[in-house]
Amino acid sequence: MMQATLHQLRVFQAVAHHGSFTRAAEELLITQPTVSSQIKQLSHHVGLPLFEQIGKQLYLTEAGEALLATCDDVFERLEQFEMTVADLKGIKRGRLRLGVVTTAKYFVPRVLGSFCQRYPDVDIALQVTNHQKLVRRMQENLDDLYILSQPPTDIDLNTHRVLENPLVVIAHRDHPLAKKSHIALKQLQDVPFIMRESGSGTRRAVQQLFNQYKINVQVRLELGSNEAIKQAIAGGLGISILSQHTLNTEGDRSELAILNVQHFPIQTHWYAGYVRGKQLSVITQTFLDYLLAESPKITLPHSLEQSMKSA
Repeated sequence: MMQATLHQLRVFQAVAHHGSFTRAAEELLITQPTVSSQIKQLSHHVGLPLFEQIGKQLYLTEAGEALLATCDDVFERLEQFEMTVADLKGIKRGRLRLGVVTTAKYFVPRVLGSFCQRYPDVDIALQVTNHQKLVRRMQENLDDLYILSQPPTDIDLNTHRVLENPLVVIAHRDHPLAKKSHIALKQLQDVPFIMRESGSGTRRAVQQLFNQYKINVQVRLELGSNEAIKQAIAGGLGISILSQHTLNTEGDRSELAILNVQHFPIQTHWYAGYVRGKQLSVITQTFLDYLLAESPKITLPHSLEQSMKSA
């Protein structure tokens, strides 16, 4: 095993993560025969097969699973060492892996933009996904830092409150309720609703409020995309509850309006978190500090602020 090279281990890691020789070759910019040759040599050094193929599917053997865990640990430590050396030289250089829920994409790129201008040698790998998939990424420790609105209670995380995340009721600007003020919560039972998918942080926060006041709304449609929900509202399919940050791309001619509803906005927050016990790299700590310093400067669109003040 001592004869194995770092290149062979990197090739093996890519094949294991992709479950494919072809996709590993594409990622590493080498040929598929080269991948096959490197895996064959590595298996010879280990003395056991690392993969088994059943049908068209590639699976890790027990030895392969053990080697993958070792490779992931080795390459993560080497990456952190490279970042530490760069930091000692006065340079912020390395890779930052961020996992964020879909709604956070409305403010995270703005922070990333200014961060990357300050630290141009930092590469960003940004994964934008729903809450359930983000939790799975936490469980597998795939990212350096996570940004979400409702940290899971069954995973031990270190969390930092980042930014307010008000949830508001949104309708088409010509909707009958858009012309009313001080709308009673129970009036929402009389209109069709468009909801985020079950398991989303927004859906859970909304359901908690509805359960508290024994409100049952007519869910006409469930969608996993905030943009799809906004389009459905604009198309007259119903009203919805979304983070106010999702409206920061709406201009003065927006077809959407925030309704003045009792008990709204629901005041939630964004959190940055990482699995407890994880040693943050120099780059991750630098970004976390930057995020905590810069995120409070993010403001909601002026017209929406006025709407909220009248609520």
